[in-house]
Amino acid sequence: MVYIYTTQIMNEQVLEELGLSQNEARIYLALLNFTEAGVGEIAGYTKIHRRNIYDTLDRLVHKGLVFSIMSRGEHRYAPVDPDKLMELVREKEVTLEKILPDLRNRFEKRGGQQEAYIYRGIEGFKNYMREIVRVGENGYFIGAKLGWFDKRLKGYLPSFEKEAKRKGLHFYHIFDHEVKDILKKKEYNFDKKMYPYKFFPKKYGTHSAIDIFGDYVVTFSGLSLERLEYLQDDVTLFVLRDKNLAESYRTWFQFMWDMCKES
Repeated sequence: MVYIYTTQIMNEQVLEELGLSQNEARIYLALLNFTEAGVGEIAGYTKIHRRNIYDTLDRLVHKGLVFSIMSRGEHRYAPVDPDKLMELVREKEVTLEKILPDLRNRFEKRGGQQEAYIYRGIEGFKNYMREIVRVGENGYFIGAKLGWFDKRLKGYLPSFEKEAKRKGLHFYHIFDHEVKDILKKKEYNFDKKMYPYKFFPKKYGTHSAIDIFGDYVVTFSGLSLERLEYLQDDVTLFVLRDKNLAESYRTWFQFMWDMCKES
């Protein structure tokens, strides 16, 4: 019973992330349990007020996720195949692609060549990863902690790596020495050519890291090696954009890379 409830909540959350309202998600999922149903049955199952159900069903019909059936003078409703949801996602992608060139052009032209800003949390971390593939230059990582392999990024990492491979990017990591023990216990399925790495000596472990790519230098606070969530919920990324600064950090990275013998 707990499993069914948990699955229901998770399904609702995913549908809401795809753009459905809470009521739309709840009613669509409820209809998947019926061949067809009337408003009264839906109200009894979802505990949503009948007046709200009518409005929500109209929106679901408009989105093509539900269709109505005339039966003995009563409107009854049935769900469309869930594959329709994927079609809606693709339609949004096509719509977005129409304006992306203009948005990218504006983004590239904004401001000067120096800037500083902060990303926070898991979504902020994803923004930083998107920045890497957008810039399209190799990355250099000092004091790395396996942050990209945090289990909460599991759904995002494959698309990131696909785009990185398409652009021929390589990511050079100097891990804290403690990462070696983790890699011995758990084999991460990553491309060694794409992710060349070495280790700092034991006494140089920290709770921070520095990443360099393009004109960007990113400093982290809120990293951990003590659990599978290598990123703390409040992980903070301090992002600096300065060409000369990035070049300096790359030079220092190269010195560290040459000094670190363990790979």
